[in-house]
Amino acid sequence: MRSIKSMLLLLVCALVATASSAFGQQYPSRPITIIVPFAAGGPTDTLARILAQRMTVSLGQNVVVENTTGAAGTIERANGRTGQAAQ
Repeated sequence: MRSIKSMLLLLVCALVATASSAFGQQYPSRPITIIVPFAAGGPTDTLARILAQRMTVSLGQNVVVENTTGAAGTIERANGRTGQAAQ
């Protein structure tokens, strides 16, 4: 019984130590880019800009909308720019 309590205490201490270092970081640390694979001025672009404006307010970080046109969005996927948020 005593070993279970000591293991639980050790687990709680590890969680507290990990959480305290995570709170010190400011996320995101650089501007967020939303890539829209269609022309500017269309419905997808309008929705992305509305989303970016609300994200800027809620996160307190600049959100940029970048339009890349051509081949129905396959050019942007070929550039490899999708999924870079987790770097």
